[in-house]
Amino acid sequence: MKSITVVSLGPGSREYLTLGALETMEKAEKLVLRTARCDAAEYLAEKGIPFETLDALYEDCEDFDELTGMIPEKLMAMAAEENLCYAVFDAAADETVRELCEHVQCRVIPGVSLASPFLSAAPQEKVEIQTASSLQVTGTQNPLLILECDSKMLMGECKLQLLKWYDAEQPVLYFPPCEKGERTFETITLEEMDRQKKYDHTVAFLLPSVGLTFRKKFDFYDLVRVMEILRGENGCPWDKEQTHQSLRADLIEEAYETAAAIDDEDWLHVADELGDVLLQVVFHAHIGDQTGTMELGEITTNICRKMIERHRHIFGTDVCEDAEAVVANWEKIKKEQRGFTTQSQVLNDVSRGLPPLMRAEKVQKKARQVGFDWDDPRDALKKVEEEAREVRQALEEGNRDHLEEEVGDLFFSCVNAARLSGVGSEMALMRATEKFVRRFERMENAVLRDGKALKDLTISEMDVYWDSIKHDSE
Repeated sequence: MKSITVVSLGPGSREYLTLGALETMEKAEKLVLRTARCDAAEYLAEKGIPFETLDALYEDCEDFDELTGMIPEKLMAMAAEENLCYAVFDAAADETVRELCEHVQCRVIPGVSLASPFLSAAPQEKVEIQTASSLQVTGTQNPLLILECDSKMLMGECKLQLLKWYDAEQPVLYFPPCEKGERTFETITLEEMDRQKKYDHTVAFLLPSVGLTFRKKFDFYDLVRVMEILRGENGCPWDKEQTHQSLRADLIEEAYETAAAIDDEDWLHVADELGDVLLQVVFHAHIGDQTGTMELGEITTNICRKMIERHRHIFGTDVCEDAEAVVANWEKIKKEQRGFTTQSQVLNDVSRGLPPLMRAEKVQKKARQVGFDWDDPRDALKKVEEEAREVRQALEEGNRDHLEEEVGDLFFSCVNAARLSGVGSEMALMRATEKFVRRFERMENAVLRDGKALKDLTISEMDVYWDSIKHDSE
């Protein structure tokens, strides 16, 4: 295959042609323009520079995806015979150039950005630039310039994406078709983006940045901005007073509320609660940035580094055939990274900040890694019975300190038996508590229906109601 050189014509008007692009096209063995529908093409014709165009392909293809695939194929076929120069408006933004460069090595001559004539409409702001055919709306922090708005249908698709983030009445700057000279614009609404009279490759739309209170949808960086405002000079007095220590309980509470929503399988509620958890992360990051304890970049860097380093079977050369092997490899890598040489160090590393049942279960799992565990849950259950007898003995002795120790041993043994049975202690206890609350409510309702009150009944009398409720189906 002969060589392929790509040049940028610029926004279309001859005044944007660079000397480098012009000289390259003058010397080309074969010059192919993606489209001749621009003032730059007229200038080339006036200069007597011969060229071919791909305008006919626009009529042959049903959509832009097909066009983007067909143009590189045609160019590579042409380049099989002679050196080729391919001219587009903006090589850096052109989808056909991107596709072509994935298949062959191309020399690219830089030129004036396609966006240049439109940026004067937002001179003080950082503008995000995309083409209509590849639009991906992921946030609204900056103005959004949409280029190459070729058709009403394409802009209808773009509008549907944008309506997820913006209101239908959001003002938009519309740049009508123009082949040369200064670009003019008019203000329309987002709803009208696909209702204009004319569309072609020179049409563009600019959506200005929108204030937080006018958004329909938000992304992670919007949350960061909200936190900056709340803790800023004119922010919320309560938010500005918070510290890592004052928010500690809130982080735990939000995590538990998220877990409860997951248990209920209420996914809208789960999304809401996960938002509260994410808020706590951003809150701590902002406090850390102000106090010098940490910054958001450290948080994201540390977790990304950890996930990459602990997944050597994905990002490295380790091999893990199943989930069990992944867990074992994770623990091995963790032990290496922390320099642990004994299993006692591994056990001591289990966070004391965990809820006691959860920490007990994790400690037991770590002990199992070196074989210190039963294989059968019935063996663990014998230990539960033994510990229960020791609790009874401590009660008879009346030694409170000894009693607390024995009750703790009983709890620990129950966690062991549950774990070996494949039951999560936290979940089992939570469900048992919920069951108790439901049964207690039904018992109390039965007592009230009989014209009685719980406070007037003995425990034996309440047991009669309780046993009746217990044996009813729930």
